[in-house]
Amino acid sequence: MDCVESLSADVCGASEQDFTFDEAIQIQRRSVVPESVVEAVQLHGKYGYRVAKRAIDVVVSLCAVVFLSWLLLAVAVAVKATSPGPVLFKQLRIGKHKEVFTIYKFRTMRVDTPDLPSHLIDANDWMTPVGPFLRRSSVDELPQLFNIISGKMSFVGPRPALWSQCDLVVERDKFGANDVMPGLTGWAQINGRDELTIKEKSVLDGEYVRNRSLLFDLKCLLGTLTKLSGEGVVESNLSEAQERRKLS
Repeated sequence: MDCVESLSADVCGASEQDFTFDEAIQIQRRSVVPESVVEAVQLHGKYGYRVAKRAIDVVVSLCAVVFLSWLLLAVAVAVKATSPGPVLFKQLRIGKHKEVFTIYKFRTMRVDTPDLPSHLIDANDWMTPVGPFLRRSSVDELPQLFNIISGKMSFVGPRPALWSQCDLVVERDKFGANDVMPGLTGWAQINGRDELTIKEKSVLDGEYVRNRSLLFDLKCLLGTLTKLSGEGVVESNLSEAQERRKLS
């Protein structure tokens, strides 16, 4: 793990604001999964499980889009009617094999949110009228059903890291957690969510990778049902202006 440990030291203490997009991706690509971990967690194995999981993801997400189409439409109208700006918030995340993809959420913050780091503003002061409800109920996450359909996400897996979270991505490589499909929810999300440190979250993601199975996925989904209050969820309050600035 020498390479991973060295990179962990490089990014330790650096904030998410310290890297440009290109710099962050370069750091993440220098990190590799130790061969011993690849074998121990069967990253290239469990073929039957992977096929079955993908089939379930596609069928369930398509059914969910159909049955929840009224809710998706209602939320889209509510977001548009109560706050000027786009209905969806798009954000770059790190997917399987550290490939960058765009994640979708219903927008919960105003478009005039100050272009400042999230710890320097109170997100509650800049929420749209329907934003607090969407976050508490996790309804803002529903557009990620389309990420699942497109094959960029699964219902269960390590939560996709922000592209700027180099420390989390590098730490996850110690456990092979960047080489499985990221999820709408995961083992770390039902065991602390954002109260966890980077190391604690990565260890839990590693536990998921080692134990991944249809039964373990079901356990994660059932556990998620008790966590839908949304308390403590602070994945990112970056405004779209911040996203554009950090990509430049």
